[in-house]
Amino acid sequence: MDRRSNENEHHALRDLLQVKAAEAADFMRLFSTPSRLILLCHIAQKERSVGEIQEDLDFKQPALSQQLGELRQAGVVQTRRESRQIYYSIADDRVAAVMEMLMRVFCNAEAGQPSSRIDAVASLAGQRPAAPEGFVGEMARWARLVKAD
Repeated sequence: MDRRSNENEHHALRDLLQVKAAEAADFMRLFSTPSRLILLCHIAQKERSVGEIQEDLDFKQPALSQQLGELRQAGVVQTRRESRQIYYSIADDRVAAVMEMLMRVFCNAEAGQPSSRIDAVASLAGQRPAAPEGFVGEMARWARLVKAD
């Protein structure tokens, strides 16, 4: 390959990475609050009615409505009406995959094991495992590097 062709490939790859990074960052914002993570974790287990979500997670109705509305608008959850009940389920396979990964990493839950998923919701709700040795220092170093850019 000549130099110009190599440069063009490099620029095309860089442009693609910038577009995909922006897309991924927007997607990851969906997981940016603990309450939203808990809500998504709960809905990812199975389709839930608004009443079930409210009762199981002890969310106040206005906050729950706001979170569900934002997730619905983002296309992350879908609704189904049955009589007077509205049921929510995950509409985006990427969200289901991310929730499975988060439960495995942070909640020691095995994919596809419903009993461990319930423990995972409790874990996401308040128990915070200790960071691996050296992790905090590594994250602080990384944060300084990113900030310098």
